[in-house]
Parts: sequence; structure tokens; C-alpha cells
Amino acid sequence: MSTFTFTPATKEQAKARIALTGPTGSGKTYTALVIGTGLGDRIALIDTEHGSASKYADEFAFDTLPLTTFEPRALVEALAVAAHEGYDVVIVDSLSHFWSGTGGMLEQVDNAAKRTGSGNSFAGWKEARPLERAMIDALLAYPGQLIATMRTKTEYVVEADERGRKVPRKVGLKPEQREGIEYEFDIVGDLDHENTLVISKSRAKPLSGMVLHKPGAEFAEAILGWLKTGKPAKSVSDYIAAATAPDATYDGLRSLYEEARRHNLLGSAVLDDGETRTLGELIVRHGTEAAKKQDARDAESRAETERETERRKDEVGTGRRKDKVA
Repeated sequence: MSTFTFTPATKEQAKARIALTGPTGSGKTYTALVIGTGLGDRIALIDTEHGSASKYADEFAFDTLPLTTFEPRALVEALAVAAHEGYDVVIVDSLSHFWSGTGGMLEQVDNAAKRTGSGNSFAGWKEARPLERAMIDALLAYPGQLIATMRTKTEYVVEADERGRKVPRKVGLKPEQREGIEYEFDIVGDLDHENTLVISKSRAKPLSGMVLHKPGAEFAEAILGWLKTGKPAKSVSDYIAAATAPDATYDGLRSLYEEARRHNLLGSAVLDDGETRTLGELIVRHGTEAAKKQDARDAESRAETERETERRKDEVGTGRRKDKVA
């Protein structure tokens, strides 16, 4: 008998999952800060661009974390700290470095291939792919709003201008990230060198196909309006509080794990006793502890029952001996 069960679909309030793509100089960082400022009060920016985002510190209020190596695990740990500190918005500027930068996925694959001794990239991907999946899961399960920028490869095309003259124009192509990365996000916007944003993918119907020149606060308001439709949903903090409650039971934590799984939050990066774990690992750890405590209570209960049984036997035996003496 199958254990699968269909339930009615309901729309819940969500957090932004936005990707901004474009060539160098198209305004990805600035646009991310414009949108982020409209989505929340406290903004954390994970800076892979040698501190370039700080040039906008006179226009926007945000905290920054500069990185110089880009191992997938480093991004997971940074997201865990940001979640622990309660940042409303995290901007990853840019996600491309975690693909092709120092320590990024391509380097992870090369190193894994060398460790196998075969130099086979397939073997390298087999080892490195779980690192990438954990990184993407942590991004998508961040408990606040998430904006990631990605560079696109560029090339020149020749077009006719308004006077009919042939002029070169620089255009962006695919993002410098793994194939299909854009499908992981709810909203994808492509920027060009004129700072025009084209929404190429959107699960928010009101935003689909929008074209905006230098998008501003009104665009962030439109995103926020879409995110707030639906019933309130549990936050990652709610799941952590439930998992770490003193009276949490093993059965209760199993149900909590399944609920978090249904909401795609198991991969959320959290700090647990100072260590970076996923929300799923945290719940499992506390579930294991709850099971051990329950086993200990059950063992003590059985021992107490056995002691009581022996005590009654002794009382019966003593009573019989007294009857014989009498």
C-alpha cells in the first residue's frame, strides 16, 4: 500500500528568491541593493568582488562580508551566520565566483578528479556535486529574502542605430554558473549596459515580462506585494525553537522534520552549538537525543516495574512464612 497522500494546495507567504544577471557594468550590485532595501531593514551582502559593493555605502545601509576564496561550504557557513544574526535580506554578489572563482565548483571538480588519479571529470563531478547541492539548498532555504547576482559572458553584436549606421553593442549571454541555475529562483532579471532590467522568468504573474529602466523602489514594492499574498508560514526560527524545546519528543520531531521537508527548508543553513548544520541535521540530532532520553525513561520504567514485582513477591513470600509459623 502506497504511503503517498495528496493534500489541497495552499498559497503561503514566501521569501524572495531573486537572481540578477548581466555583463560587467550593467548595474547588478546597485540594483540588488535597491531591491534589497525595499524588501527589508537589515541587509547582509556577501562580497566576492574585492569590496566593490562598499562604494555604495553612502547610498545604502548594509553590512558586508568580503570573501577571497569561494568554496561552496564557505557560502553555506556565511548564510548560517546571516540567519543566526537575523538579517532580513542577504545579497550574494556574485554567485558566479562560487562556480568559476578560487575554490569554486570548477576547481572542486578538478581537485576531486586529481584525487581519484584518473583525471576523469565525471568522477570529479560525482564527488563535488553534493557540495553544490548543499550550497543551492542553503541559498533557497535562507529564512529571509535572498538576492543573487551572476555575471553573464559577453560578446559584441553589430546593429543598426537610429540613423541606420552599423554600430557594435555588447550583450550578455548565459550566466557564469551551472546550466539551468536560473530555474532555481522565483524571479530572474537580466540587466544590460543601459541598466535596463528585463524579467525573463517570474513565478509572480504581475512581474512577468516587465521591462524597467533603472528599476527603483516601486519594483521592490511590487515584489513585496506578491510575497505577502497567502497565509503566514512558519519561519526557520520557528522550526529551530520547536526542535530545541526541552519537552520535544521523538514523535513530535519526526513530524516536524516532515513538515520542514514539505516546505523545502531542510537544507537551510543554521548555527547549532556553534557549528554549521542544515535545519534537517539539527532536527535529526535533537530527535536522536529525544529518542535516547525516551529509551532511558522506558528502561527506568521497566526496571521500576521489575523492582515492584520483586517487592510484591517478597511480601507474598514473607506472608506465607508467617502463616506457616503461626
